[in-house]
Order: sequence, then C-alpha cells, then structure tokens
Amino acid sequence: MPCGYFSETTKKVLFMIMKIIGELALVGAIASVFIVAAQGLAAERAAEETAGREYMRSLDELMSKARNKKTIASWNYESNITQHNNEVNLQVALEVAEEEKEYWKSTMSYLWHEYQDPDLKRMFEKYSKLGTSALPEDLNERLISAISNMQTNYAKATICDYKDRTKCDLHVEPEVTEIFRTSNDAEELKYTWLEWHKAAGAVSKGNFTEYVNMDNEAAKLNGYDSVAEWWLSEYEATDSEDQFASLWAEIKPLYQQIHAYVRRHLRLKYGESVVPAKGPIPAHLLGNIWAQTWNNVEKFTRPYPEKPDVDVTAALIAQNYTALKMFKTADEFFTSLNLIPMPELFWERSIIEKPNDGRDMVCHASAWDFFDGEDFRIKQCTTITDAFFKTTHHEMGHIQYYLQYKDQPVIYRAGANPGFHEAVGDVIALSVATPKHLKVMGLLEEGPEDLESNINQLYKMGLEKIVFLPFGYLLDLFRYGVFRGTTTTQDYNCHFWQLRESLQGIEPPAPRSEDDFDPAAKYHISADVEYMRYYISYIIQFQFHRSLCQLAGEYDPEDPTKLLSNCDIYKSTEAGNALSNMLQLGSSKPWPDAMEALTGTRNMEASGVLEYFKPLHDWLKAENERTGEFVGWEPSTVPYCTAEQRSAMESSGFNTRLKKYASL
Repeated sequence: MPCGYFSETTKKVLFMIMKIIGELALVGAIASVFIVAAQGLAAERAAEETAGREYMRSLDELMSKARNKKTIASWNYESNITQHNNEVNLQVALEVAEEEKEYWKSTMSYLWHEYQDPDLKRMFEKYSKLGTSALPEDLNERLISAISNMQTNYAKATICDYKDRTKCDLHVEPEVTEIFRTSNDAEELKYTWLEWHKAAGAVSKGNFTEYVNMDNEAAKLNGYDSVAEWWLSEYEATDSEDQFASLWAEIKPLYQQIHAYVRRHLRLKYGESVVPAKGPIPAHLLGNIWAQTWNNVEKFTRPYPEKPDVDVTAALIAQNYTALKMFKTADEFFTSLNLIPMPELFWERSIIEKPNDGRDMVCHASAWDFFDGEDFRIKQCTTITDAFFKTTHHEMGHIQYYLQYKDQPVIYRAGANPGFHEAVGDVIALSVATPKHLKVMGLLEEGPEDLESNINQLYKMGLEKIVFLPFGYLLDLFRYGVFRGTTTTQDYNCHFWQLRESLQGIEPPAPRSEDDFDPAAKYHISADVEYMRYYISYIIQFQFHRSLCQLAGEYDPEDPTKLLSNCDIYKSTEAGNALSNMLQLGSSKPWPDAMEALTGTRNMEASGVLEYFKPLHDWLKAENERTGEFVGWEPSTVPYCTAEQRSAMESSGFNTRLKKYASL
C-alpha cells in the first residue's frame, strides 16, 4: 500500500518502528560480535590453562628430580659429617638453586593470576615463591655455609665430664641428655648446662648473624618484609600472630599451676638458696638441657608417689627390645589403623641407631622424604628408653604423612600447615603413652585405673605437653624480633632470656652477657628450622586426638570409664580412615579444609588440650592453694641484661610487645 494512504501520525509511528528495528538489528549485530569475541577469549583462556596444566605436569617431574638430588646430598652430609660431604652438599644446593631460578622464570611467564581453576592457580602461586634460590649465587653460598657451619658446630660440640675433666667427648646425645635425666647434683647440672651452652651456642653467633642477613635478603626477593613474614605466610592467615597469642592466653593458667607446683618441689629438694620461693625456676634443674620439657623431675614430684610409675624403659630392656623392634612395633600400630606399612626401602636405608664407626652425624631424630614417591627414611640415634619408644612412633608419623600424600604434585607434598606434620606423629604417641595401650603391648603390668593414677598420668603428660608450650612459642618470637630488626646483634641474649623469663618463668643458672649466645644451643636455631610448628602441633594434636577417639568409640565425655586421657585408637580402622583422608590432602587445600575434614571445625582451638588436662588443672589449683604456693613469678635476680639494655627495651616498645606475648 502506498505511503500516501497513511496519515502523518501513522507515518511517524511506522518510521519510529522501522528505526527501532534497525537499531535492534545493529545492537544484535554488535552483541553477536561481543559474543564471538567473548567465546574467543574464553577459548583462549581455556587454551592457556591447558598449557599451564601441561607445564605444571612437566615442572612437577623436574622439581621431583631436583629435590631428590638435594635431599640425597643433605642426607649424606648429616649422616656422615665430613669436609667432602659438606662440599658436595653445598655444591648440589647451589646447582639446584640455579635450576629452580630457571624454572621460576618459566613459571612467571604464565598468566596464572587469571586462571579459573583454583587448584592450578594454587600450584602456580606456590611456585611463584622461589625461596632462598632467589638469592644471587654468592649470597646463597654464604647462607648455606652459615647454616652448615652452625649445624657442624652443633653436631661436633663436646664438653668435659664434671667428675672426670679429662673425659671431654660428651655430646648432647646421648651423654648430656643422660646427665640431665639422672643427676640430682645441682652443681653438676649447672656445670654441664654452662659448658654445653658455651660449646654449642657462643661460637655460632657470627654465623647466625650472617644467616639472618642472607635469609632476610631472600625474603625480600620473595616479596616479604622479613623472614618473620615469610614463615608466617605458611599459616595462610593475616592474623596468625594474634591467633598464637590467643591460644597461649587460654593455656597459660594451667602452665602457671604446673610451674608453681614444680617450683615448690624443687625448692624442697635443693633449698631456697637455689630455688627462690616466688622467682623463676633455674633452667638447669628441670631435667632437660633446654628446660623445654620437665619429664625427668616427675620421679620426685609425682602427685601420688605411692602409685606405680608409667615408665616402660625397664620393661623394654627386659623384653629385649632393640631399635629395630621398636620401629617394627610402631609400624604395626599404623597398619592396625588400616594405614600404609613402611616400604622395603625404608628398612634398607634408614639409620635407626648411631653407627659405631666413629663418624660424626646429626643425631637429632628426623624423618626424610626424598620426593621420588619411593624413598622415605628416618635418621635417629635410638636408645632403649620410654622416651625413644614414643619418639619412634612420632617420627614414623611423619613417614606415614609422606606415604599418604606421595601421589600429590611435589608442591603439595607438605603438611596442611607446618604444625600439622608434627601433630600427626604426636597424636599417635598420645595413644601409645596410655596405660591402656602399654598393657595391651605387655609393657605394663595390670593395675588399678583410679583417680589418683589418672592424676599421676596426666601430670606426667603435662610435664611434656603443657610445659613445652611457652618454649615452643618463644623460640620463634625471638627470631621474629631478630629478622625484623627489633632485636639487634647486641641484644640477642638479653632479649632471648627476657622472653624465657616472661613466658616460661625460668632463669639462667648464672649471669649471662652478649658474649654468650644461648639460642644456638638448641638444634632448631642452628639448623634453620621454623619452630612455631611445634607450638601449634602441641595444641592441635589434642583436637585431632579428641575426634579420632570419638570415631574409635574410645571417648565419651559423659562416661567416666572412657577418659580422653586414656584413649587408645589402636586397631580402629574408623579412626585410621578418617586420619588417612586428611593426610592425603597434603597442602593441596588451605589448612582449615584439612582441619575440618577430621575435626569438623576450621579453627585451631585450645579446647581439646584443656579438656584433656582439666582433671589435672583442678587438682593443681587445689594443691597449690593447700600449700600456699605463690602462682606466677617475680622478676629474676640473675643478671642477663645490662641497665642500658633494659632502658632501651622500655623505650623501643619491646616490653609492650612482651606483655602481649605473655598475655599479661
């Protein structure tokens, strides 16, 4: 129909409709272009992720070989400390560092920040941190040499015998450890303490300072302000330090009750001239060269001494236990839970006793993953004691973790956070140490399981588990300060002892100065091992234990016959399967996911450890009130800081931080 037949109004409407149709067609065309472009972009990104996934598979194979090579060299050195092995270890470490730099350059060429696959993105993110390999070769060599020098000094450090000063071949293990286990002579203990700290500590101060400087350089190259922030990043939370402090605040009242009770008994044994009524406890009297656990004072401080002691050393010897039998017994515990037995290579290549060929070696017990999915070893100078019976189960726990996550990519072959690895071995040892389990194993005679015996057992455990916590906490608080520069070289020993007095309530047996360097008398300081992992593990292991015990039907808070402190998960496949599910994750997920998989909660909590020790806490409070014992401690009278240092601590804010750490 011709347009002339339409009115002007109708024509305007028709033109408007035609215009709209045209515009819609244009929009549609444009939209089609965008859709095609988006589809192309999506395809491009998918292709990039596919390429990234293929690259990650090849990188995994390369890193497996590199870490295997480095671990073999390290094992050879630590199990036989010679100049040749030291040189090879250094050379291999430098070669691997250069390889890792090249891999890192390739890794950073990928646009992994834009990946949609969270798992692939997590792997790339982990590989984006180069570690100490980021250092230029000359600085990396200085770092490795500084650590190696401290380790060598620690391994070779010897002191003279108190009673026979011509016998000067006493190492920390087993000789010094044995002196602190058995001696009740305050002067012998003081002499041994001072000599060991001189031999193992003071000479490492220069190397420690070099190590701090080089490690901080590496931290900055990895995007951190200092090594403190680098270590804390492993806990994947911005408020980790506050979490650590909050956990200590919850546990501190129980520790203070144990401290007061032990101090009273030490005062009764050694006299008030040696042990002050209200002051810190002298560090050399607590049965351990580092005063980190106090098990060896249990024999004369036991709440109910008439009750039999739960120490199976004599039974182990009487039943002809060897180091191998200890390890086979531990292996059987794990397989009873439906977990993985130790592979043949483990039995062929582990060192479970100190070789008698005169070699120097690092005797500190350790478990090793060689990153090839087949080779796992323990290096341990085993002696037949109650302590090593539990330590063996602990180290085998590390190996079990390695076995469970061995099929994960190399970058995920680690604990969910550093504390998880240590907690896994200990959660097994919690069952192994119970009277119930020891009776099943024929290592403990049948006897009453009354309230008094339970208090004795909890007290013995408390001298290990609760007493350790402030020590485990402060060792890295000290290093955080050093790494951040708030503790200078001139204040090492002063700040270290200020932390020990404030958190542990202990004091050195004699005046100290900056000519001393007592932190390095502890292996983990000399060996560059992050230590907060132990603090965390001693807390979360009780979370794990509570959940596993409930799964095993061994714990019921409403049933007085099923105490958490006497729970043994031996032969519970339900508990073993749940533990396996968590272990297999490695570090492939953030640690709250792993925590939730086993415990149902996503937080690290003190509730498990407090629940476990509640009967002991109640008993100690009543006993300390009955005897009128002062709970807490007044300032030490043993000088370890100068007046100038104390003034500087006040003005620098160190004391304010200290109060926060100590939850005062």
